[in-house]
Amino acid sequence: MQEFFLFSGMLLTQIESPAITSGIEIALAAHTMNLKELSKRLGLSPTTVSRALNGYPEVNEITREKVMAAARRYQYKPNSRAIRLATGRAMAVGHVIPIATRHEIVNPVFADFIAGAGETYSRAGYDMLLSIVPDDDEEKTYYDLKSRGTVDGIIVHAPRENDSRINLLLEIGLPFVVHGRSTSVLQPYSWVDVNNRRSFLRATDFLLDLGHRRIALINGLEFMDFAIRRRKGYVEAIENRGFAPDPALMASVEMTEGQGFRIARAMLDQPDPPTAFILSSMILALGARRAIEDKGLKMGRDVSVVIHDDDLSYMKNGDDVPIFTATRSAVREAGRQAAGMLLEIIANPAPTPIERLMEAELIIGQSTGPAPHRP
Repeated sequence: MQEFFLFSGMLLTQIESPAITSGIEIALAAHTMNLKELSKRLGLSPTTVSRALNGYPEVNEITREKVMAAARRYQYKPNSRAIRLATGRAMAVGHVIPIATRHEIVNPVFADFIAGAGETYSRAGYDMLLSIVPDDDEEKTYYDLKSRGTVDGIIVHAPRENDSRINLLLEIGLPFVVHGRSTSVLQPYSWVDVNNRRSFLRATDFLLDLGHRRIALINGLEFMDFAIRRRKGYVEAIENRGFAPDPALMASVEMTEGQGFRIARAMLDQPDPPTAFILSSMILALGARRAIEDKGLKMGRDVSVVIHDDDLSYMKNGDDVPIFTATRSAVREAGRQAAGMLLEIIANPAPTPIERLMEAELIIGQSTGPAPHRP
């Protein structure tokens, strides 16, 4: 097993390292400000300040920004060593990545989620432990992390249908939050997820309202829970209009540009090709756009495209006017919320799990238009 620590102090320096401009602020920065002092300076309770720093959604945005600005100005950093000694906690959160899905580390969605979670950890004085393990050792890794006291909790990534990791973590008593949900798991557990079914139902309805009837779905791998829910939304929208989904217009693939091109090109070569595509990621959509142009067609005029856009920091969907019409979800915010939920569970274990469902927003871009007339 390979383990990588991302230390809270380093992460805080990278994310929040403002210039200190006044002599008073320089003097304050030289002194290590504690939570009580920061709270007094802000005129807020320590509990409110702590919750604002940890990204809890109960704190309103104005207060959170006020607290964050003060923390940056005075270079406030939680005293992790003191907290460890006082509480007996490891002051670290684990993320276990099986080698088979190691590409997740360079996946921009995973990177943005980790960045959001890291902001919350650093403000609370927590470190992040990434464990890279062989598939067969994943279960053993959770037992080891628990028995060694290496971490105080776990974020579970990429849940599958009936994911066995959830019951395992419940059994061994290691606090966790799932980024996503797992269909068929009956035990209650804590999770944060985007409403994938509703997002794809809404995207499909939008294209149907534009007159499209041959609507193709290029989905992620459908043993993953998010992909199962997205297909359900797509199928539900089509059936609600009295149509039967066409299996020739549905594909489940690894979400790469090459797969987007290959599948879209094959569908466009059909005798009755699609007039619109719904794709599970912007990366797939880049391949589909290449396939459309390769056929001498124009996206938005001849073929419409709707994507699921995770509002990524390093892969923006255009500037003022979006390139792609998209169901947009904020994955960095999901990282902040999952981390905040987990830290709350660690600090205040509760018998009732925390569940948080985020809705995606439909953004109209340049990639969609009325269904083209066909003779």
